[in-house]
Amino acid sequence: MRINQILIFLLICNFSIAQRVKDTCMNIPLAPFHFAGQTPMGDLKQRFGDNLDVGAGFLYKFRKSWTLGAEGSYFFSKNVKEDVTKQMKNSEGFIVDNEGFPADLRITERGFTAYLLAGRVFPKLGHNPNSGLMINLGFGYLQHKIKLYDANKKIAAVKGDLAKGYDRLSGGFAMQQFIGYLFLSNNRLVNMIAGFEFHEAFTKSYRGFNYDTGLPDTKRRTDYLIGFRIAWVLPLYKRTQDFYYN
Repeated sequence: MRINQILIFLLICNFSIAQRVKDTCMNIPLAPFHFAGQTPMGDLKQRFGDNLDVGAGFLYKFRKSWTLGAEGSYFFSKNVKEDVTKQMKNSEGFIVDNEGFPADLRITERGFTAYLLAGRVFPKLGHNPNSGLMINLGFGYLQHKIKLYDANKKIAAVKGDLAKGYDRLSGGFAMQQFIGYLFLSNNRLVNMIAGFEFHEAFTKSYRGFNYDTGLPDTKRRTDYLIGFRIAWVLPLYKRTQDFYYN
């Protein structure tokens, strides 16, 4: 009997929450977890090709449809265009290890972003008052580098801190724009965000000197990323606000 009462209570609560989402514009904390594919532009295009991006954040949607939040993401790729190992290669185009054998040096892209966000949801274009066209602006930081991984630990040129002379570590102030759609289902089962994102970063090298060229690296860079993002969203409703009973 007690189990039946609990099940009935949960059904009533879930129905009440669903009615609020469907009929009322609410204050809703959101925890999005996203995946994106991105294409570099500007100076970044000379160094890397297309990449993947994963991340998470926190977004608070106010009753009047404004949003505030923060997010971080990690991007990565095997598409490295800039050849930082040409001085290590022999006449046949191979990198050899300390024992004279072909080396297993894996070169990839690694980077991350961190943003504070502000934006707005336009519910008139949505299927309920808490969904609709979403526009967000972000201000924060972007960093990227070339990762050199010596799988067998037998290449003296990239051992320890020596790899920093080749990794092109760069970072700086960044901005982000996002335009897409926020979908919050009436029953809380399917909640997502999908749309296009744009990043502009004003970066510089943190190394100052590149071992492969023998030259200082003082260039001011303008790096861009353009991508499409899909996010699964966990809505963190406050129960005391989202249902009531007599």
